[in-house]
Amino acid sequence: MKAFHWILLYCAAPLLSDVQATYHLMAGDPELMAAQSYAQTRNNGRPPLRTLNPAKTDSQCRSRSLDLVFIIDSSRSVRRGEFEKVKIFLANMVDTLEVGSDATRVAVVNYASTVKTEFLLKDYFSKLDLKKAISRIEPLATGTMTGLAIKTAVNEAFTEQSGARPRSRNISKVAIIVTDGRPQDQVEEVSASARGKGIEIYAVGVDRADMRSLQLMASTPLEDHVFYVETYGVIEKLTSKFRETLCEVKVEVVEDPCKCEARLAFQKQTQAAIQQLTAKHIQIERLENTVGRA
Repeated sequence: MKAFHWILLYCAAPLLSDVQATYHLMAGDPELMAAQSYAQTRNNGRPPLRTLNPAKTDSQCRSRSLDLVFIIDSSRSVRRGEFEKVKIFLANMVDTLEVGSDATRVAVVNYASTVKTEFLLKDYFSKLDLKKAISRIEPLATGTMTGLAIKTAVNEAFTEQSGARPRSRNISKVAIIVTDGRPQDQVEEVSASARGKGIEIYAVGVDRADMRSLQLMASTPLEDHVFYVETYGVIEKLTSKFRETLCEVKVEVVEDPCKCEARLAFQKQTQAAIQQLTAKHIQIERLENTVGRA
């Protein structure tokens, strides 16, 4: 009899766990959001392949206002097809941001053995114009003068004359460096100087990128500012990572009323089953005590 009673309690335990979990999964709870995200992924299927289409706009979040400068490596080691993937990554990033003269401004610094400022923060204030400008960027070929590129970004792109907002506006200044090699010049001091001027640096390494150099360039904590991907073919996946960092996302979970009714019905049924099992448990204990005394 006692063994049967424990079997009943053992079977009821998962039901009790489900009830408790249901009570604790409130709107905004990470577990609930993860479950909804998983369900949405299953329903939507695979996302379509994206190409650099300047006319397409797909804003995914409300970003905090930034003065954002991309510093991209186009040295000889970056093949033309790979460089096109970098440009698609930049275009996807533009899509995630709220771009405008009073929102996020974007500039691009292109480098190899020489450095070229492709456009400044004051040049384009619409996503379409920005993506058209990105589509026109060409690789520079030889060399990897990353330190010189960072210095150029600080001296030319992050100035008020070039469109950066004054410090009194409290607009975040962010540099995202994308490279696949080892710098041929010094990056530690120039990066420290840039960070000292209030510029937050993210370092993205691809393939043969030198991890130590990425760490010397990036802001702290390093786990939030250093990224690595094995190939340019998957660099677009970093867009979601930067979306989490650069965006102010306010997720409002709207509960389906039908699901709420089903959940409440399940809770009531489960609670009734547990109450019945508890009552039987009490009866069995009393019977065992009576038999034991007899």
